[in-house]
Amino acid sequence: MKGIHVTSEIGKLKKVLLHRPGNELLNLTPDTLEDLLFDDIPFLLDAQKEHDAFAQALKDNGVEVVYLEDLMADVIAQSDGVRAKFIKQFMEEAGINTLKYKRLVGNFLNNIKDPKQLVLQTMEGIQVGDIYNEKRDFEKTLVDVVQTPDKFIASPMPNLYFTRDNFASVGNGIDLHKMYSETRNRETIYAEYIFKYHPDFRDVSRYYDRSYEWHTEGGDLLNINDHVVAIGISQRTQPEAIDQLAKNYFKNLDCKIDTVLAFNIPSSRAFMHLDTVFTQIDKYTFTYHPGIMGTLQVFEITEGFDPTTFEDLIVKEINAPLDKILERYLNHPVKLIPCAGGDKVGAEREQWNDGSNTLCIEPGVVVVYDRNNLTNEVLKQEGIKVIEIHGAELSRGRGGPRCMSMPLIREDVEW
Repeated sequence: MKGIHVTSEIGKLKKVLLHRPGNELLNLTPDTLEDLLFDDIPFLLDAQKEHDAFAQALKDNGVEVVYLEDLMADVIAQSDGVRAKFIKQFMEEAGINTLKYKRLVGNFLNNIKDPKQLVLQTMEGIQVGDIYNEKRDFEKTLVDVVQTPDKFIASPMPNLYFTRDNFASVGNGIDLHKMYSETRNRETIYAEYIFKYHPDFRDVSRYYDRSYEWHTEGGDLLNINDHVVAIGISQRTQPEAIDQLAKNYFKNLDCKIDTVLAFNIPSSRAFMHLDTVFTQIDKYTFTYHPGIMGTLQVFEITEGFDPTTFEDLIVKEINAPLDKILERYLNHPVKLIPCAGGDKVGAEREQWNDGSNTLCIEPGVVVVYDRNNLTNEVLKQEGIKVIEIHGAELSRGRGGPRCMSMPLIREDVEW
């Protein structure tokens, strides 16, 4: 199956993109946790076992699983020109500016002949000690004298296993994102090359590009149906980005989106993305974190000229309860299920461990972390089929099954 086709959050999942956690997690240290957006250091071997079990659960339910690192390796293997272009761009975006380090890192990467190993090395990060032979170049610079072998010339990318964020599948196209932090924004280089060069994806429409000024991430976008998307105004997505996305959707003749719902949620680490507090689990059923209800604002964005702002967008605040808002766009009553059944302490604890971050693989069937037992039990009581995976190490990165997956193809839903 080629290309992109995603018109809902719940249509039967046919193909999904994952990234198996790699040695980039080994390069997390207590001193770099904050910069690299982690709260703790996962144990790699267990994280990989947990991720493999996650992938197997998807395969057992008829989902084709493809990996970011494999698609990128396919791209690099196409030609020496694409490979050379990627290495050059990777070094530039990693901030490798000195002539000597450009030469040494270029030689180091060019000597990695296996395309997948080259990709994994760029994800893992590059240290000073990697680029020198046993004896350094005869003429040392001041940089050489003061740098230690463990100094990272190119930082690792430990957040890559959250494949939801680099881009978003919308209809038959994608949004290729500029991400919130410099640490993560380099991750989108892989998607850029896949959607430019990979034979399965190079013809996909692009509604946003990583060259735009404003940041946005995939965890903030939910496909309500083929005409409506919800996007979170959050710690990671700016309102300016949502305005630009709406304009690009509306002017693209191949895009069916005619309404964008902007959900203004608290800007915090706990409420990092919209999908950490709100996800769809069945045709007319959603799970949510009760903590957003007191502060949630929702705005409707449609096409049209607003004479007060001279913009080609009409923006209206919708003053109604969340269930009534969703009913308006789904043309059907909806059910909202609170995280942990609404228990305040339980909801806060399980939301922190991604109790509301469900991956729906078909209507009424979701993949969740087993640790959120209160929420999972409520979902079961409501008739939802719950596929539990162990995530003791994976959850240390503050992301659940939805965060770790990017749907590429879903079946359409009969509404």
